[in-house]
Amino acid sequence: MALYVKLLLAALVTIAAGCATPAGSTAAQAPVALKVAEGVYMLPGSRGEVDTGTLGRIGNAGFIIGDSGVIAIDTGTSYLHGVAMLNAIAKVTDKPIRLALITHTRQEFLFGAAAYRERGIPIHMHRKTAELMVARCEGCLKTLKRVLGEDAMRGTVMFKPDEVFDQAPLLRLIGRPVQVLHHGHSSGPGDIAVLDLQSGVLFAGGLVDHLRVPDVQDSLLPGWRRALAALRALPIQNLVPGHGPSATADSIDAVQRYLAQLEARVLELIRSGAALSDVPDSAALPEFKDWDQYDIIHRRNASVLFVRMEREQMFK
Repeated sequence: MALYVKLLLAALVTIAAGCATPAGSTAAQAPVALKVAEGVYMLPGSRGEVDTGTLGRIGNAGFIIGDSGVIAIDTGTSYLHGVAMLNAIAKVTDKPIRLALITHTRQEFLFGAAAYRERGIPIHMHRKTAELMVARCEGCLKTLKRVLGEDAMRGTVMFKPDEVFDQAPLLRLIGRPVQVLHHGHSSGPGDIAVLDLQSGVLFAGGLVDHLRVPDVQDSLLPGWRRALAALRALPIQNLVPGHGPSATADSIDAVQRYLAQLEARVLELIRSGAALSDVPDSAALPEFKDWDQYDIIHRRNASVLFVRMEREQMFK
């Protein structure tokens, strides 16, 4: 409990500083590395959405330090964000970063890769993640430049990963075993989680958000439920979610409840003959109303799932 309170307070301080600071300032570009376990650190994102207040830095990242190097997990929203993350890592350790893993295809997790690659740090991701990035992220980058401005996105470019994988590897290159986990199409087609076997810390990526509404846009719900059940069976000591404060394995249960209630409510609306235009206002889930982005992502989730489930019902 003491660790959780310490992490939460530090994250809130970081969030407040980031939201109150102009895009070009030093504070906005200086994430604080929060120690989650021995040799395992989280680089917290802020609450909210992608805008000039957050600089789009809303996704969590992190790193694991072994005897012979570091594995970085996710790279941030922009080149400048990536530079800031690298500087934060350097304040903790001078060991070389052996590789950076991208957990899933969302803009706040991958566009800092240019900063890593210019320092010779290879970028690894699942093949399906790489394919989805190629299919849509040129558009994402244009939108980020329009929303955040050219200065905030300076140096940010599309990239190709240095290595893609189909089977989730066990990484031993830093003198500390790190297991990459992939359970098929779940929250996204190539979404992975990363488990540090020594400490039991799980970096959950797109599979688990904490106190924030998860996004179903790229999901396959049956696969997501199976993946969450598989994660729940692991000996997790601490969990770094894709968004939100550091958590425990109980956050997996909360995501499972959200997805189950969302699916049940949307099915009720379909059976009642509701129109798509009525869905966002009719799909309230009171248990989750205080979660970050409930008024935006949840309403969109309900509409996305309504269209998807209605189509499935039609073609059964």
